[in-house]
Parts: sequence; C-alpha cells; structure tokens
Amino acid sequence: MHKVADSPQNPAALSIPPKSKRVMAPILRTPRMQACMLLSAFVTGSNAIQSADLESATNAPPPGFFTRFDRIFREDLGTQAYTPPSTDTNAPAAPVTRRGYPAPFDAPPYPNGEWQIGGTEIIGDANTIPLWPLTAALQDGPNGEWWKKSRVNIYGWVDVSGNVSSSHNPNPGPVTGQGANFPEIYDQRANRIELNQAALYFERTADEFQTDHVDWGFRVMGVYGLDYRYMISRGLFDAQLLNHNHYYGYDMPMTYFTVYFPKVAEGMNLTVGRIISEADIEAQLAPNNLMSSHSLLYSFDPYTQEGIFSSIKLNKNWVIQAGLSCGGDVALWQRDPGRQPTGSVMAQWQSSDGKWSFYGGANQFNNGTFGYNNLQQYVGTITYKITTNIWTSHETWYMYQRNATTGPTADVPYQNGFFPVKPGYAPEWATLNYTMFRLGHSTFFTVRNEFFDDIVGNRTGYASRYYEGSIGLTWWPNKLMTIRPELRFDHAFDALSYDSGTRKNQFTAQVDVILHF
Repeated sequence: MHKVADSPQNPAALSIPPKSKRVMAPILRTPRMQACMLLSAFVTGSNAIQSADLESATNAPPPGFFTRFDRIFREDLGTQAYTPPSTDTNAPAAPVTRRGYPAPFDAPPYPNGEWQIGGTEIIGDANTIPLWPLTAALQDGPNGEWWKKSRVNIYGWVDVSGNVSSSHNPNPGPVTGQGANFPEIYDQRANRIELNQAALYFERTADEFQTDHVDWGFRVMGVYGLDYRYMISRGLFDAQLLNHNHYYGYDMPMTYFTVYFPKVAEGMNLTVGRIISEADIEAQLAPNNLMSSHSLLYSFDPYTQEGIFSSIKLNKNWVIQAGLSCGGDVALWQRDPGRQPTGSVMAQWQSSDGKWSFYGGANQFNNGTFGYNNLQQYVGTITYKITTNIWTSHETWYMYQRNATTGPTADVPYQNGFFPVKPGYAPEWATLNYTMFRLGHSTFFTVRNEFFDDIVGNRTGYASRYYEGSIGLTWWPNKLMTIRPELRFDHAFDALSYDSGTRKNQFTAQVDVILHF
C-alpha cells in the first residue's frame, strides 16, 4: 500500500471538557426554577448566560458516527495533501519509526514512497496507515480508545474516469465482447464515463520497526466496478465475467494474514492468503498507480496468487522473497491445468546512497502447461532517483505458456488473455519506462513509453508488436482527492488491433478522480 503522512488527530466536534474536568451534574429543576435562572442571567449579564450555555453543551448527547464522519471529511477536504518538513529548529524531533534507510520518495504526491517491492509490508518500518475519515470517525467515538489500540483501520476510495477516444466502433469485432479501445483494457470502452473502483479495506498492519516481539496483521479488501475484470481468478466470483461478461462486478483481490518475526535476520514476514502479484511498477488499485490508465505490460501479466509467501530482510540493502501458490489467477479448488504448485522467487536491492533500486526474479513458475492464466513470468525493474524531483523506473518481462491451443478445450474452456493464433509454445515480452517530474508539493508530471510484443497473440488475440506512449499529470488538490488527466497514443505494428479490429492507431484523452474516505 502507499504510505502518506499521518494526519493529526481531528478536534472534537463540540467543546466538551474531558470527563475529569466536567462540571458537577446538574440538579433537576422545575419550570419555575428555570424561568428564575433565565431572568437572573438577563439581570446580571452575559457570564450567567455563558455558564448556562456551557452546562447545556456539557449535557448534550455526543455526536453520532455520521456527524463525526461528515465533520472530519469536510476538514480533510480543506487540508493540503503534502506537509513540508518543519524548518523550526526548536520544534521537538519527530519520533523514530523506521530502521534502515529512509523512504526515497514523498507520498503524497507519489502513490508510494518506497522502492518497488510487492507482497509485503516494509520490514523495518512501523507501517502506520494514514488516518482516513472513516477510521478517524471511529477513533473519535465512544469506543475510540479501542480502535486506536487495536490498530484496525477501515477505509477506501471511489475512482471514476472518463475518456474521449479516436476509436468508436461499437461492434465486438474479432475479439468478442471487448470495447473499441481494446487492447487498452482498463479503459476499454471508448467515449464513456466509468465507475472503475469502489473499494473498501479492513486492515491491521504489523509494527515492523520494533524488534522485541512477534506482531501480526491482516487485510480484507473488496472492490466493485469495471476494474473487477482485471482481478478475477477462475473459480472465485468468476461467473459474472466468464459466463455473463458483466462489465461491472465485484472481487476480493486481497484477503490474507501476515505474521512478522523480528528475530529472523533483520525481520521476516510470512503471509498466507490471496495477494496481488508481487511484480510490476503498477498495481490494480487506483491510488497505487502513477497514471490513470495502465500500460500494456501491466494489463496482460498475472494478477493475483493464492498461497504462502515469505519476505526476509537480510540487511539494509537486500530483501529476498520466496513463495508457493496454487497457480496464477486460479482458485485452490478450481480444476484447471494451471492449478498446480507454483513457485516465486524475488529479490529487492537498494543502494546505500539512496539513488538506485532493483527488484526482480521469477514471479511465477511451474511446468508452464497451457491453462487459464498459467503464465511463466521472469521480470526485473530498475529504479533511479536522478534528483529530488526527477526519477525513472524501467521494467522488462518475458512470459510464456506451453502446449497452447487456438481455441477452447474441455481442460481450458477460458483464457484470462486470449487463445493464440498459433498452437504450441506461446511467448510474449515487454519493456516499459516511467519518468516522473515533481512540479510542486502536491503535483507531478509523468512520461510513459513501452514496447510490447505479443508474438502469437496469447495476450491480446492479435499477433502483433505494440507501442504505447502517454503523458499525464497527478494533482492532489487536498488530502482526500487525486485528479489525473492524461493523453495517450497506441500503435499496433502488425495487425488491425484497435477500434474493434479496424485500426492500427488510437488516440485517447482521459481523466480520473479518486476520492478517499
């Protein structure tokens, strides 16, 4: 998840003194006595009136949850997203909550302050979750101390996007059921406004700064919207997509439990459950992305895995990861050739000078038998922080399946991508660059370029090479909102792939708005 600065505790809705300072409980009064009090207040002046107002406020019922939520939400809409470091030399030092090197980036405005790593919280960090309005309203209520001590957070967001495209053909074309913008898939329906994601988290993170005791965490996340299509595993909520091709639906892409062991090397996380695939600069979750749209490289590789995953911090520079899952994008109980013991081995290295990072390895490997999404993926990303305000990240992967068929079979009736145009070995490779320029405290500009070779059409349905280039702006007008306009150009070198299989070129302009709660 991305880390942003913790928000301060919001002030109380009413100026109610704490219990230890409250005035003595009032004596019950008759209407005649109350009338005498008002007359006395009028004769003696405002002090008596103020005293009566204080007593009335003191005895008023506490505000309800929705009142607290509304107040905090409005306050956060008026709060800036990024708070510059204090220059006051006399200010008390902030508490230390991190071992190892500091985070290389500011988040916000960037979606993540850390060097790229997936499938784990940051070992050596307290992993404090930002205080969003929903959790803040719970902590400000009658059971607030319990919520604070439990470190359980409930939060989410709504992401809405709209696009204008040179593609407009409403017909399905040779790739049945896809919109005109395809192979641009997260925004595959042209010239529309879409609800991409309505997401809700229920989460507790382990404190991995401390080293004296075992800690634990969990995450249960649900999402509804267009983007569910790019998270679904076969055998888990899949009928809405595979049987009915619903454009809107729901999924739970992350449901897991984590245990942190501080005495293993410099810390180890052991995670059991369903996680989003560890690799890639991007993520399915809207706030975790550098741009509104997704690259082709990200759109067509593995999405989620179910199993057990470990991450071990060897020292300040190295983290190694190893995992065992039941396959890519397939439920443990689902019959599919890709449902088999599947390994993952990844490693993260960061330089001591805070300028370089590498993350990569074998994200998913087994015998490679053709299945729903049984991709064998070998991937690497290198990130370089050029200056405080400019950085770049470059990713390349190679993937394949074996014994592919050109159409449905009894064993493989569905494909997460598409059936290739040639049977047998089905490979693809892609390379992608992001370069970011920070323009202000809460704004940055992004340039994205990529090349994608779908050699036999196993991902897009067309055996073609692709180029995609985009520019985009990310702006946080306040703590709760992110606005991301962008311009994008796509080109297919070898096939009529866009506008329902009638064009090689496509231009799109789009914008999305994320609202956190």
